[in-house]
Amino acid sequence: MQSNGKDQPPQEEKGNTTAIEQPFAGDPNCPICHGLGYVRLDVPLGHPKFGKIQICECRASQARQDIYDQLYALSHLNELSHMTFDNFEPHGRVGLYPEEAKSIELAYDQARVFSENLQGWLFLQGGYGCGKTHLAAAIANFAVQIGVPTLFVTVPDLLDSLRYALSEVENSFEEQFNEIRQINLLILDDLGTQNATPWAQEKLFQIINYRYINRLPTIVTTNMRLDQIEGRIRSRLEDPELVTKVTINAPDYRRPTDMLGMHEFSSFPKLQRCTFATFELRKNEGLSADQIQSLEEAFQAARKFAEDPIGWIVFNGPSGSGKTHLAAAIHNYRRDMGYPSRYIDVTEMLGALRATFNPSSAETLDERFEDIRRSPFLILDDLGGQMASPWANEKLYQIINFRYIAELPTVITLGKLRDDMDARLLTRIDDRRLCQIYPLIVPSYTSVERKVEKSVRPRKKPVN
Repeated sequence: MQSNGKDQPPQEEKGNTTAIEQPFAGDPNCPICHGLGYVRLDVPLGHPKFGKIQICECRASQARQDIYDQLYALSHLNELSHMTFDNFEPHGRVGLYPEEAKSIELAYDQARVFSENLQGWLFLQGGYGCGKTHLAAAIANFAVQIGVPTLFVTVPDLLDSLRYALSEVENSFEEQFNEIRQINLLILDDLGTQNATPWAQEKLFQIINYRYINRLPTIVTTNMRLDQIEGRIRSRLEDPELVTKVTINAPDYRRPTDMLGMHEFSSFPKLQRCTFATFELRKNEGLSADQIQSLEEAFQAARKFAEDPIGWIVFNGPSGSGKTHLAAAIHNYRRDMGYPSRYIDVTEMLGALRATFNPSSAETLDERFEDIRRSPFLILDDLGGQMASPWANEKLYQIINFRYIAELPTVITLGKLRDDMDARLLTRIDDRRLCQIYPLIVPSYTSVERKVEKSVRPRKKPVN
């Protein structure tokens, strides 16, 4: 018989295990632990489990139920009970374009199909507030109602729970980890928002890989692109035989027309009227041949880019030269064709980002910032027309650099490529391998109108 020391009662051996005096209630009639609930394995020194304790067989089933109860509490499904298929709106959202509406309908249909058979994996991609979490929660609520053990958890919460389990009673981590990866239905919400430490990446991969090998029903939601996801996990999500992938292109339903808390594009009738048909080449204003040519080249390039956006296009020129008209015309054309397009005034964007620091803000800087820089098609109007504070320059560079590396279609208007602009921005914008630059070497419409008005204004007769 072994002893724990002078201050502890003796332990009682039963076969290859030793009962432990711990405040965990087991079966009082258990011949192994005598009601203590935990045992220590009687293994030789150097064995991986030497000195470790584990749950006794008499309370293993109760322990599994306790862990499942902890996981269900981790799911917070009681807080998501209102997210059902009945109150999801797959049709008729206000302000959506055809491609956006179609992506929501497809996601809804695939979610309903998945909930009815619970086979394979469902991978939902989309920006903040597009509806992917609502659909994942609707599947979870449906599965729970029909008695399917389900875990719905955000990935950061999942990893935090596992880290906490490491500090708990021995075997708590292993039991919880196994329960997670073996549960009947696992829903991993917000993949990519976790702290990507080596340990976190490894645990996450082990869970995903186990479920991949065993073909266990799994749902994953993310606002990341596939090429931004860790390679081993990405390879599992790219398996078309197991995974149904759906991308939701719709904007945040909480801000259907005002994506960033800024002025809506639709609230400016003048910009809505800026089309290719209404653009004037100004041939009757006495412009030089070079000036007219610069307008024609920019106009033709804008039309081509609107039809087939590859790389970046930049229009630079003085205020009133027509660069904003061309950018708005591209935006209107893309939206009329049913393609997503984000039109942003840079000054207002920076103001909206700063507003997230207000404690009363309902959104975080990360949410708005990610909405912008990951936009599939982005128009940045009047870059450089704002006060260039270090913070503003850093945020602008992060957006520009992300889109530069990802080669996301981007339209930029600016006054001119000035030497006092952030050098990092200039190196990205001035890269002719990616970016087409069209200078509009024409005077402002306003200045021409004033000149014409002055020339036709009748002279007053001198007073004698």
